[in-house]
Amino acid sequence: MIEAKAELKLAKWQITATTIRCDLVDDFVTIMVNNDWSTKCAWYNRYKQKALEDKKQKFDKAIRLKIEKCAGPECSYVIDYRDKLIQEESGSK
Repeated sequence: MIEAKAELKLAKWQITATTIRCDLVDDFVTIMVNNDWSTKCAWYNRYKQKALEDKKQKFDKAIRLKIEKCAGPECSYVIDYRDKLIQEESGSK
């Protein structure tokens, strides 16, 4: 999870999410942004984070290949979506 940006004011909403096509893992992923600007990627949480935490976790070959390509918490898709929301919230485009 990407940490909250401390210098920003809280958003006027609690949480927002979007589903996009991630070219890195060649799958649809859900990106969530909390009102403190912290972020989560559901695909990362479901697959890569579990694989990192438990080396004995079993995934089929296709998922294992996607896990290797996943950028994790610093993913450009996650950061771009969060930054887009920050711009919208601050009123600048």
